[in-house]
Amino acid sequence: MSSIHTNVAAMTALKSLQATNKALESTQKNISTGFRVSDASDNAAYWSIATTMRSDNKALSTVNDALGLGAAKVDVAYTAMNSAIEVVDEIKTKLVASREPGVDRTKIQSEIEALQGQLTSIAESASFSGENWLSFNDDTGTSKEIVASFTRSSSGNVSVGTISIDISNIKLFGNDGAGTPADNGLLNTSYTTANGAATPVNVVYTIATLDITATNVDDTVIDGMVTNVESVLEGMTTAAADLGSTKSRIDMQTEFIGNLMDSISSGIGKLVDADMTEESTKLQALQTQQQLGIQALSMANSGAQSLLSLFRS
Repeated sequence: MSSIHTNVAAMTALKSLQATNKALESTQKNISTGFRVSDASDNAAYWSIATTMRSDNKALSTVNDALGLGAAKVDVAYTAMNSAIEVVDEIKTKLVASREPGVDRTKIQSEIEALQGQLTSIAESASFSGENWLSFNDDTGTSKEIVASFTRSSSGNVSVGTISIDISNIKLFGNDGAGTPADNGLLNTSYTTANGAATPVNVVYTIATLDITATNVDDTVIDGMVTNVESVLEGMTTAAADLGSTKSRIDMQTEFIGNLMDSISSGIGKLVDADMTEESTKLQALQTQQQLGIQALSMANSGAQSLLSLFRS
């Protein structure tokens, strides 16, 4: 039945065209944004998961920065410690040379003092971001924390993990009066050696202040100095090894955090990214459907015009 009030064919064609236009609009949005889920209205569950994962990735990026800062601090301390080891080793060489009969100990002491000054310069220069791990007096701050991880539990609780570094045993200079290497520093700790006279006299010194030309310093005292310098070298070598191990751990954690961020980004992409090849193909099909829909609607509307021929004479 033909009617001038209700054009069923046109209504059907219009509905089909509207559906095609809506799908076309969605596809164009996916192509322009690169996401198939860009709003909560697209898929509330996927959007929520992706938003949380993006937030966690930002936190991990900050952790990565913190690890970089921590690595720089360890690098500075290690470099300074390594240089200090070379200087102390040279002091030991000078002490051994001073045991040679007839040697001018005054000249050797001048060389030792230059080396001692270099040790002070190295320790004071080992500062990064306002922190110096080789020269400090505050014995209460001997543990340093480096932010190393950000985790989210299955229940949604988040936590920040750290790497703890004990710097008490790598300190070269410091003085809080306690008198132990961990308190005063490896180079600022006092040693006592008795000389070889008939009535031994105790000679008190530190590696940073020893003086082979001082009163009552004889071959016995110098032998004791060599022994104590060797002991300090062992402590410094251990400290450098500890710093190296810490740096290696930080490097491994940095690599892990980088890989983890990449994995999270990949996971987010699988949830919300649009497949551009698929969307492009879909766009072409919808554009074709749109053109056909327009033609179908035009044909349905033109059907009503044929009624006019019935009224022509």
